[in-house]
Amino acid sequence: MTASTSHRLTAAPATHGGRRGGRLTLRCAVPGSSLALLTILLGAAGCERDLAVLDPAPFPPEAVVFEDGFGPGVQFSAFGGSKVDALDIEHDEVYRGTAALKFTVPAPTDPSGGYAGGVFYSVVPRDLTGFDALTFWAKASTAATVNTIGIGNDNSGNSRYPATVEGLPLSTRWTKYAVPFPLPSRLGEETGLFLIAEGSEYPVGYDIFFDDVQFERLGTIINPRPAIATQTVNGEVGGMLRVGGTQVTFDVGGRDQTVLAAPAYFTFTSSDSGVASVTPDGLISLLSAGTATITATLGSTAAEGAVTVTVTAPPTGAPPTPRHSAGDVISLFSDAYDDVVVDTWSASWDQADVEDIQVAGNPVKKYTNLAYAGIEFTSQPIDASSMTDLHVDLWTNDPSAFRIKLVDFGGNGVFGGGDDTEHEITLDQGSMPPIAAGAWNTLDIPLSAFTGLVSRGSLAQMIISGASPTVYLDNIYFFSTTPPPPSAPTEAAPTPTHAEANVVSLFSDAYTDAAVDTWSASWDQADVEDVLIAGDAVKRYTNLVFAGIEFTSATIDAGEMTHFHMDLWTPDPTADPAAFRVKLVDFGADGGFGGGDDTEHELTLNAMFEPPLATGRWVSYDIPFTEFTGLTTRGHLAQMIISGDPNTVFIDNVYLHR
Repeated sequence: MTASTSHRLTAAPATHGGRRGGRLTLRCAVPGSSLALLTILLGAAGCERDLAVLDPAPFPPEAVVFEDGFGPGVQFSAFGGSKVDALDIEHDEVYRGTAALKFTVPAPTDPSGGYAGGVFYSVVPRDLTGFDALTFWAKASTAATVNTIGIGNDNSGNSRYPATVEGLPLSTRWTKYAVPFPLPSRLGEETGLFLIAEGSEYPVGYDIFFDDVQFERLGTIINPRPAIATQTVNGEVGGMLRVGGTQVTFDVGGRDQTVLAAPAYFTFTSSDSGVASVTPDGLISLLSAGTATITATLGSTAAEGAVTVTVTAPPTGAPPTPRHSAGDVISLFSDAYDDVVVDTWSASWDQADVEDIQVAGNPVKKYTNLAYAGIEFTSQPIDASSMTDLHVDLWTNDPSAFRIKLVDFGGNGVFGGGDDTEHEITLDQGSMPPIAAGAWNTLDIPLSAFTGLVSRGSLAQMIISGASPTVYLDNIYFFSTTPPPPSAPTEAAPTPTHAEANVVSLFSDAYTDAAVDTWSASWDQADVEDVLIAGDAVKRYTNLVFAGIEFTSATIDAGEMTHFHMDLWTPDPTADPAAFRVKLVDFGADGGFGGGDDTEHELTLNAMFEPPLATGRWVSYDIPFTEFTGLTTRGHLAQMIISGDPNTVFIDNVYLHR
């Protein structure tokens, strides 16, 4: 129920007799101003005044808001979203006299407004310092509890001294009520006289009635017990906070009555005004790093509660440089890696502001006014199936709660459809990993902690929220902790078991090798060297695009051989579409390159081949020559050419056998 001005109703002047006299309204031209409306009560003595020595006129200590009619200068302004025609003047249901106020509280589904409410305000400010309460008689057509009753709100948006009672019970009988003034001395120039806001607690609407709405000095309002909300809050230098939970409880005729009072009624004190200062309206300015305690008094009475403010300076240094290998990372935001596409760092539906700033020359995302922020990469969802962890570098002023939610759009890759999954985790000082205020927190969070995130093949959203309205983020990426394969084998390839009589060997410690002219021809693109692996001689190829292995000076007759054998080891990725290729070339009957009788065939070894290409282990290939379908002759084998995506390979036991 907002207090924005929607409609204003000018109240009619009181014309009844019996309790107050009538009044005369005069319009006078005042130099330098528009027409001023002056109200003079009938029955008052005449007076003369020297206009040359006119003093500022005091504000009237007028008591009446409504008493068979509106008090002087009283008008009504409905709250925005309320039923604008809810107010009426009632002549049958009255406490006494001839008229009362009636509010028609609409049913929850009433299209004319969701509730009844507004303020009665005075065109001319009133001096209410001589009173200690707003009093009125009230009843309802059915037992009801009024949401809000109070004073000090004129519906202008600039009211400093609202004071309200929440949950006021009404019966079907006229009863007198009082709303105590938190501190009468603050109300010397008040225009907000009486406010009400009530939504039906039933499926249907009902009526509530008010009569004799006025200000009084009851003298029975004693024992004030003011309080502010006890809080421990964190903020950043340059930020603003507000004291909350300001209220005062009175003994009103032997019964406690709590009034929610605006901070402006209180006087605030900071234990260190250089760290945090407080305005009369309870706005706390964070000035320098440190801790300050905000306390309050209401008049001369100390308020219970205190606000402990810890102020931190913004970060001056960059977070640690990420240590994970780029091949193991999918990065959303980091200088250390190439980032994937992120559609937005603050979605249209979130409640946050984000800006790109530099901290010690390092780009950082700074979020302010953070309630929750949506980070979306929906146009190109991320397949994080092979990732094990989420990394975030976080700077926060309040470590009591920082939340991260990951959302996967499922197999269809779009929001909805019944296959979306998500999970949110909360980090604080006691979580694992823990977070602290005023420092960069390097968070490596296992994706297994997001237990509700049952799939990670189409990650599309990350949603952050937390206790601190200001956070800094850097180095947001997914990574894998699966140990990388070794760069070279640590064990020798399996020892061949074929009888030497059935073998023609090109390279193997187990057999006598045939003559090979070169293991890297002048026309190829590769580097080769002989290395020892566990005492076994191995060929190591690096920077491999294609390599020519030639035995042209003494071609090989493999006509009686049935299989080609090779042991292969690579540290490089071998998942599809990676492939390693082997080509055998026969020079034909003339034994020379060309001549029209050369034949050849190339096989592709990949993850789908049997045995499949693999990373970090020896794979033994024993391939029938029948697989080399284009190699129609084998009497003059002269070349073997290897190529492929693995750029580093180790080769051993290259031979033909039967």
